[in-house]
Amino acid sequence: MNTPRLRTTDPRHRATLRWIVAITAATLVFDGYDLVVYGTVVPVLLRDPSQIGHLTPAQAGALGSYALIGVMIGALVAGAVGDHLGRRRVMLAGIAWFSIGMGLSAFATDMTVFGALRFLTGIGVGALVATAGALIAEFAPPHRRNVYNAIVYSGIPAGGVLAALLALLAPDGDGWRLLFLFGAAPLVLLLPFAVLRLPESPTWLLARGKPVRARQVAERTGVPLPGAAVGEAASGAKAKVGFAALATRRYAPATFLLGLMSCSGLLLTYALTTWLPEIMGQSGFGQSYALLFLLTLNGGAIAGGLIASRSADRLGPRRVIATTFVLAAVSLGLLTAGLPLGFLLALIAVAGVGTIGTQVLIYGFVSTYYDTVARAAGVAWCAGFGRLGGIGGPLVGGALMSSGLSARHAFHVFAGVAVVGVLVTCLVPRRPAVPASAPAASVPGPLGGGASVLAHE
Repeated sequence: MNTPRLRTTDPRHRATLRWIVAITAATLVFDGYDLVVYGTVVPVLLRDPSQIGHLTPAQAGALGSYALIGVMIGALVAGAVGDHLGRRRVMLAGIAWFSIGMGLSAFATDMTVFGALRFLTGIGVGALVATAGALIAEFAPPHRRNVYNAIVYSGIPAGGVLAALLALLAPDGDGWRLLFLFGAAPLVLLLPFAVLRLPESPTWLLARGKPVRARQVAERTGVPLPGAAVGEAASGAKAKVGFAALATRRYAPATFLLGLMSCSGLLLTYALTTWLPEIMGQSGFGQSYALLFLLTLNGGAIAGGLIASRSADRLGPRRVIATTFVLAAVSLGLLTAGLPLGFLLALIAVAGVGTIGTQVLIYGFVSTYYDTVARAAGVAWCAGFGRLGGIGGPLVGGALMSSGLSARHAFHVFAGVAVVGVLVTCLVPRRPAVPASAPAASVPGPLGGGASVLAHE
């Protein structure tokens, strides 16, 4: 189905969209920071038992997974309540929760407390990742949604770059605590702006049977009310909301496959961001080189993800995601070929596109695949169920490192996961058509007039 090219001409809509993109992208920068900062401090924690106790590689991998278990739970909870309570409330709660968890982690002195705080921090991260895509899908012009999603979710690898840079500057010993304390900055730097500038989605308000509030928000923000939401609102109580909608015949097969796509992408993402510094260290590169590789991985993900998202808006996200998974498989397979440093950095950048960049594209794909009443649940399922792969990534890496296998074997295992991602992506069915409950509707426009809009997004 062709996407209507509804352009953002109202200056209020453009201003609102800029604020939403800025707030959600900044939020995900700190999510990405949390993702990578643990990987940057793993070498310190492994070598210095005075920090949180004696750690083995397997225990370090388990600690990395605790945060991801929290992310999975947080995403699924956000999906359960996000389509009922709204996007704004979940975002605000997630920012506060995540920031407090990061700040407290900086003061942990033993493995148990540190692991518990990593788990609790992950709950806030999951809520934010699961809600950001729904917000962008409901505020961005339809023909630009993949690009705006890529901008917002590129905050995750950008946060990884920030974590790697700060890790290079952090002092030895207790310097890792300063890195975690910095992760609490959103509580004072970001949350006040979110409270003032982040509106509730008028599309969600209309779909939940609140047309008066939807029109008020639309008048204030200049955001048009799409016909799809009108059709969903017209169906009233008959429409299933949230996870119940995902279980319908319309969405169930695709939901399962989209979850597997995310599972593959997140396994690759978390495995590489957690273990790339250590694997490269064991391959003969010093600590500064290892962090350079981490910077290259995330930098490639940002640049490549933005370029790929433009192709996704033109060609469709499924085809582009399959291609980036192929790039991941090829680049990971070649990383052990003993190439010169320049070629090695180029391959790591491509691997960033195929792993972290692919996950950015998957979030955009999922957020536009579902209708309003199921969108938060769909993204939450993608982020939550996919975290099974994220949980497995550090564990798989830790198991491979503990078993004494070479870096070659680890990268070959990761390349195989990318091949699985290609196959699953190709099986995802086309986006189901919007129910024809309201082929067209007259919606009160932002300025008070009526506007006939097509009943699709």
